[in-house]
Amino acid sequence: MRFSANVCMLFCELPFLARFEAAAACGFGAVELWWPAGLDHGALGEAVRRAGVEVALMNLDAGDVAGGDRGYVNDASRSAEFRRHVPAALDLAERLGCRQVNALAGRALPGVDAGAQLATARENIGFAADAAAQRGIRVVIEPVNPVENPGYLLPHSGECADFIASLGRENVRLQYDVYHAQRTEGELSETIARLLPTIGHVQIADAPGRGEPGTGEIRFAHVLGLLERLGYAGHVGLEYRPTTPATADSFGWIEELGLTRR
Repeated sequence: MRFSANVCMLFCELPFLARFEAAAACGFGAVELWWPAGLDHGALGEAVRRAGVEVALMNLDAGDVAGGDRGYVNDASRSAEFRRHVPAALDLAERLGCRQVNALAGRALPGVDAGAQLATARENIGFAADAAAQRGIRVVIEPVNPVENPGYLLPHSGECADFIASLGRENVRLQYDVYHAQRTEGELSETIARLLPTIGHVQIADAPGRGEPGTGEIRFAHVLGLLERLGYAGHVGLEYRPTTPATADSFGWIEELGLTRR
C-alpha cells in the first residue's frame, strides 16, 4: 500500500511550499495537490525536488472552488479557457514528474440541458486526454458527493465509469474517493470490486466528518485490505482534514493497521 499525502488538506499549519518537506519528514514518499493557482511553478518544482517526493496526482484547474466551482469542463462558454489551461497544466505536471491529472466534471448549469453538458464535458476531457497521452500522462475523473456539492454532474461511481467508457480513451480512469463514495452511495466493497479495472487513483477520508481514518464510520482495515487483495497497485491519497492540531499527529492509524507510509 503506497500512500500520497495531499498537501492541500494536510500540513495546513505550514506555508504551502514547506508542506512537501513536512510530508517527507513524516515518512511519505509521495504527495498530491490541487491546481496551485497563483503559485510560481519554478518554486513549486524546487520544493518538490528538495523534498525528494513523487507527485502522484495533480488536479487540473477547477475554477473558483471557494466560490462554488467544482470544475467547468461541462460549460461550453468556458471550453476555450479550459483548452488554454490544459497545455500549461501538462507542462507543470511534467516539471513535477507527475503522470496523472484529475479533471473535475463541474456542477450542473441552470437552464442548460444535462445531455448537452455531458457532451461538452466529453469533448473537453477528450481534448485533455489526447494532449496528455502525447506526454504519457493519464487523466482521472472523480465522482464528488452531492451532499456537500449539490448539482455535481457525475456524483455516482457507476455513471462516472460509464462516462469514462464513452470517451474511448485508454488513458482515462476513475478516481475513487472513498469519502465521497460513502457519502453518495455506500456499497464500498461491491463498488471497488466491480470497478477496480477502471480505477486509476484512490483517495481516503473518514465519513461523515472527513477526518483521518478512525474518526468516522468507515472500516478502513477492510477497505484497504480489499484493495490489496484485489491487486490495486496505485497510490492511496490521504485527502482528509486532520482532527489533531498538528498534522503529524494524525497518522497513527497507519501503523495501527499494520501498514507503512511509503
